[in-house]
Amino acid sequence: MLISRRMFSVLALGAAAALALPGAAQAKIVDTETAMTELVIGKDDAPVEIIEYASLSCPACEHFHANIYPVIKTEYIDTGKVKFIFRDFPTNSPGLAAAMIARCAGPSRHAGMVDIFFDTQQQWGRAENPLQALGMVARMAGLGPNDVDQCVRNSSLMNAIQDKARKANEEMGVKATPTLFVAGEQVEHALELEKVKAAIDKALEAAK
Repeated sequence: MLISRRMFSVLALGAAAALALPGAAQAKIVDTETAMTELVIGKDDAPVEIIEYASLSCPACEHFHANIYPVIKTEYIDTGKVKFIFRDFPTNSPGLAAAMIARCAGPSRHAGMVDIFFDTQQQWGRAENPLQALGMVARMAGLGPNDVDQCVRNSSLMNAIQDKARKANEEMGVKATPTLFVAGEQVEHALELEKVKAAIDKALEAAK
């Protein structure tokens, strides 16, 4: 589901007031071009590439990152066999806001922000004011209220994330999250560890 500007503006209205908490840490956010740097984990020359399309507000994606991704990282990424690429496919306004904030933190902190937002998903995903809750979480990464407010009001960043999600939908058939591609082939059961490992092992064998 792609989020309209009108839907997102409802979430963003009053962000500065909601996030104006005393003593919040301040950190410089990055420009849109830098924010849209691809999030890649692993060696560039790894023989197999995995691409995940995920929404930070998606419970199934949180399950993937809590239970499946750690095994992939230990057995395949850390051993140089796999390069893992995380791409945003926000499915609602809070998920879009979270993706924007994670990217605004900059490439060096992007992966950590993704982890933080997944770890705290129930906290902000079910909050009465999701943006305020996201701002509280963002403080753990040093992003203050002004940073978050400036970030979520960045229409060029919002459009860039939405455009990439739309392209994934139109060109790769991504319709839901998480959607996982191993060596260009979509894994039908991305929430089943053994199915994911089997797909990786098959791709590694083919890459020999």
